[in-house]
Amino acid sequence: MTVEIGIIGGSGLYDMEELTGRKEVRLSTPFGEPSGPYVTATLRGRRVAFLARHGAGHRIMPTELNFRANIFGFKLLGVERIFSASAVGSLKEAYSPLDVVIPDQFFDRTRARISTFFGGGIVVHVSFAHPICPDLSRIAFESARSVGAHIGRRAHLGGTYVCMEGPQFSTLAESKLYKSWGMDVIGMTNLQEAKLAREAEICYTTIALVTDYDCWHPDHENVTVDMIVSNLLANAEMAKRLIAEAVGRVPSERGCACGSALATAIITSPEAIPEERKTELAPLIGKYVK
Repeated sequence: MTVEIGIIGGSGLYDMEELTGRKEVRLSTPFGEPSGPYVTATLRGRRVAFLARHGAGHRIMPTELNFRANIFGFKLLGVERIFSASAVGSLKEAYSPLDVVIPDQFFDRTRARISTFFGGGIVVHVSFAHPICPDLSRIAFESARSVGAHIGRRAHLGGTYVCMEGPQFSTLAESKLYKSWGMDVIGMTNLQEAKLAREAEICYTTIALVTDYDCWHPDHENVTVDMIVSNLLANAEMAKRLIAEAVGRVPSERGCACGSALATAIITSPEAIPEERKTELAPLIGKYVK
């Protein structure tokens, strides 16, 4: 049975107990190995694939992640939507630890990452003005609000996720600058996933789970490792319930434009694309380039 929905688990979210009929699937891609095996299973009556972003035991740093392999693997499995959970720091007083933010924009502060499947004889420019699928983000927000209402958690729709390189956290100067720019949350992983999902014509949304205020906050020095770990664990439980709720709300058919992102984005003439690239990228471009 074709997998419909992908789930990417971030820091603290390495498994979902509600998954049934589990099967581990190991995939190789033209871009190398994903973070680990995909767990295909059933969740709320839907076929899903779960991937722990940082691998078993959280052993892969953000800069080391093979984003291309992770997203390409989901494409090979037939995934059309991805819910991606991510631990973030808050850049606004209004977003407290344990809140959930469903951002709709990104700001790129990375510098050492490959963010496209293309090149090597094929040029593609996808539209990325609106990097998050609006339909999927609305489902995620409504699910967060529904689940949060029962356990006293707040959800926020919209905002900008600053994606930094890491693995170090921000300097105080950087944190104050992002705050002054009106940015909302900061993390290290989701931008590349969103770019590649768009190129793969997969709907994508970020579920940003706030663990702490970034270092701009006057009480930052009082934050302890124990507090962060406690928030990570609490957020992981929230994410499991939220994602399960969201999966159950996903309609069978897509009504957004994500599924045709490449329709007018491939610039290279088909006859000029190397045959090897056509073969490697067939899961992405096969319906447009023969």
